[in-house]
Amino acid sequence: MARLVFLFLAFLSIYSLSVSFERWLRFREARKQSLAFTVAVSPLLKEGRLAEAIALSKKFPASHVAAVVSAGLYEFTVGAHGAGIPGHDVVEAGQRAMERAVVKTTEELKKRLSGLATIATTAPFIGLFGTVVGIINAFRGMAVSGSGGLAAVSSGIAEALVTTALGLFVAIPAVWLYNYFLNKVDRFRVEMTNSGSELLDAFLKLRAAKAA
Repeated sequence: MARLVFLFLAFLSIYSLSVSFERWLRFREARKQSLAFTVAVSPLLKEGRLAEAIALSKKFPASHVAAVVSAGLYEFTVGAHGAGIPGHDVVEAGQRAMERAVVKTTEELKKRLSGLATIATTAPFIGLFGTVVGIINAFRGMAVSGSGGLAAVSSGIAEALVTTALGLFVAIPAVWLYNYFLNKVDRFRVEMTNSGSELLDAFLKLRAAKAA
């Protein structure tokens, strides 16, 4: 049983590391593309070239900022060319589109992170289970053999305690990595919200300039 628990914990460790590496690559690409997109889209928004800005956002599929900005730009563009659509309705439609994009992108960024949280909370208990079963087997073997004393069960207990140590070894990095990535997601969400607010301000200024 101790060996089975050991193998299962080893599998959980490999899985948590693979998830962490995949999310690290995803977040790094999101950061890189978002910075490039922000630099490239700013002059287009200032000049009111919304269609070109939407086309540009498609070149940065991993960017969380581009996802929100393109959603708002699409609604603003459709509303601006729609006949008889009040200006405040266009603004509200753009706001709702960006809010939906923030929620959708945030959920995509959180993908597989729940697995890290599950491993972090359950790995110590799995290791403890292996320890308890191992100790039970050690004492059962002592009862069957009829030999007593600590020396008769020390090796079995030591083997069983390894599973508890392994459970902690798997859980501690999982907790740290989960909190690290969750903080990253929170920062990305703030960036998306701020980008949406800045886009809305830019659109309102553009409408005011055209109206004047």
